Formats: sequence, structure tokens, C-alpha cells
Amino acid sequence: MATTIPQRAVIREVGLRDGLQSIRTILPTERKKEWIRAAYDAGLRELEVGSFVPARLLPQLADTAEIVDFARTLPSLLFRSSYQTCERRGRHRQWRRLDDCAFVCKPRSQPCEPEKDTRRGSNRSRTHSRRTGCLWFEDHYRGGVGTAFGCTIQGEVNPAEVLRLMEALLDVGADRVCLADTVGYADPLMVMDLFERARAIAGDKLWCGHFHDTRGLGLANVFAALQTGITRFDACLTGIGGCPHAPGASGNVAGEDLAYMLESMGIETGVDISALLALREKISAWLAGEIMHGTLWKAGLPKTFGTTQVTAAA
Repeated sequence: MATTIPQRAVIREVGLRDGLQSIRTILPTERKKEWIRAAYDAGLRELEVGSFVPARLLPQLADTAEIVDFARTLPSLLFRSSYQTCERRGRHRQWRRLDDCAFVCKPRSQPCEPEKDTRRGSNRSRTHSRRTGCLWFEDHYRGGVGTAFGCTIQGEVNPAEVLRLMEALLDVGADRVCLADTVGYADPLMVMDLFERARAIAGDKLWCGHFHDTRGLGLANVFAALQTGITRFDACLTGIGGCPHAPGASGNVAGEDLAYMLESMGIETGVDISALLALREKISAWLAGEIMHGTLWKAGLPKTFGTTQVTAAA
């Protein structure tokens, strides 16, 4: 376990992919661009901007190519898209426009069920998805293991299978890997145990934690991962998101709450929290009728914020 709290952490805004894919509202392309611009102006420098998935499966993300083009206009913005599946025709044209692309596999602790989950999201088998994803991403390939702490379809997930799958992703060329609590089953002790074991295998290639606040433990799980040396976390403004094929698995960690927790602990994020709260207000209006999450927007920043934070250990 890491013996010190890091001085700096990175928040990756994933709302334009993980958030939007799990709600009914189809946000207009111009609003998505406004979201990206405002997030950039607030200091966020890593965004997941969409997913190259057939529009018939996720019409919310049908404009990903145009969003990618817009993201390219912002200096020093590292933007990504996830892979679900893509028609062979045009795949290189699409992916080569990205700084990085994420490919997510799901572990199998029981026969067949994760295969169903993979097919629901991508219309491809688990084995086919992994093989083709690894072949197509070339030198900008980030691998992730989803439902690493449990699954709404199969229930318990064996940690040994998670680690085996993570190691397989590294073996076929992933230069970074991420572990994800896709459905909000994790608790802090589970997170510390699995991330420590994963660190022993992946070293510095264990790059990011992805947590959901479905059961109120998202920020606690972030803190647990911080203590194992993880300094990059996925989050979503307003806490929307989840898994469209896992009923009840709603709620990414709210980006504004995460920024507040880290900064309050003396961990630099480079983010203007007041600007994030202003953007959250806009997003809430754009997505009127959708369920929002998070708590900072209700109470606001405390009067002591900026004066009482502890200094992170060197």
C-alpha cells in the first residue's frame, strides 16, 4: 500500500460517454460541444467524449465522430473514446483521430452470462471483442476490466479471474489498464485488496480507477484506491451514468464531489470547482427529467474551504 497521499490527482470526465449512454435523453451535438468547452475552461484536461458504437444500439452517441473533431480544437486536451464495436469499414479512420481508445472486457466467473452482457453492449462475443479490439487499437490502446467487483447478471466475480483478464490485456499490448466497479458493488476493503494485487502484476500500467456511487460508497472507494497509489479517476458531472444493460446500476461518482474531496484533502486537481458547479447547473437543465446525483451542489463549498485543507504528503 502507498504510505502517503499523493500531491496531485487527475479527474477524467466521462459524462459524454458513460453518463449519456445510460439515459433516455439525446443531447444535441452543440450542447455536447458546450459541455466540453466549459469542462475545459474549468480545468479538466482528460475527457471521454463518446463511443464508436452503432447508432442503432446507442443513438445518444451517434455523433461521436463530430464530437471528436471538436475536441481536437482545444489545446492540451486529452480526449478518448471507448470501443464497443465498430464496422470494419472506416474503423481506422475513426480511431486514428483519437488520442487514446479504451477497450473494456468483463470477467467470467460463471459460464455464459458475461457473454450475454458483452453481446448486449456490443453485439460481439467476449472472445471476438477482445481479439479484434487488441488488433485494431495499435499503439493507443487502454484496456479495462469492467464489473471487477461484482455483476448484476452473474453476481459474484472471482478476483483471480479479474487479474487473469487484466494480465491478458497487458499481454496482447495494452499500455495501460483500469479496474472498474461498473455496477457499484465494491467497498473500500475490496478496492484496496484488488488494486494492491493488480499493482503487483501491472505496476505503473495500473492507471485508473472507475467507481460508481450506486450504493453511496463511490468516494470511499476512491480514497481506498488513492492509498494504493492510484491517482487518476473517472467521474461524471451530476453523477449520471451506469450500465444500460444492468438494471439499478446507476450513478458514476459525481465529478464535482470528487474534485471537492480531493482539493479539501490538499490534493491538487487543477480544477475550478465553482466552474464545475456552474456547468453542473447547465447540464441539469439540458437533461431535465433525468435523475441527477451528488451532494456538493446542494450545500455549496464550506466557508473554511481553501483555508483548512491539510497539505498532501510529498
